[in-house]
Amino acid sequence: MITDVDEFFAQGCGRCDRFATAACSARRWQQGLSALRDICRAAGLVETAKWGHPCYMHAGRNIVLIGALQGEFRLNFFNAALMKDPAGLLQRQGPNTQHPDSIPFTANEQVDERAAVIRDYLLEAMAYADAGIRPPKTTPALELPKEMIDTMDADPELAEAFHRLTPGRQRSYAIHLSSAKTAATRVARIEKARPQILAGKGANER
Repeated sequence: MITDVDEFFAQGCGRCDRFATAACSARRWQQGLSALRDICRAAGLVETAKWGHPCYMHAGRNIVLIGALQGEFRLNFFNAALMKDPAGLLQRQGPNTQHPDSIPFTANEQVDERAAVIRDYLLEAMAYADAGIRPPKTTPALELPKEMIDTMDADPELAEAFHRLTPGRQRSYAIHLSSAKTAATRVARIEKARPQILAGKGANER
């Protein structure tokens, strides 16, 4: 994973085996990514590398992160719940994302077309950072699949251990189990996860 921003724009993030090859998403979208970089730096944001991607900060806070995928590249906003989004550009990155937080681009030219709006959004986010304003913390409702509820009803030890988990760890299991397409797969995942839950760990912990 890269730690130098220039390396990202030249060779990619380093998180997969396409790094520094012609197939790298960062190379495919190099023109558009560079245009986003110019806009962010011109707005006065501090450029750094985090999680293998260019991250732009202001007033000690993360403001946006630039990322590239095979089919598109993105400008992702932190603290997106604060954003007003008058142009309707922000989209959720996935079904488990609470708020629209990403501007996707499917053509390099779209960055120049949306440059004025992007600048306005960056200035809005920077103003929140200057004022120390953060979005209110919300806890989304936990939706467990029926198989997990039935299993805990029949297994008090598992139920007690699950309810001792932090909300984030509970949510990791809700997402992991709900992503299974069949009941049989969900049951198998619950059985496999039981020791992990009893150990107080989340679905993604080892």
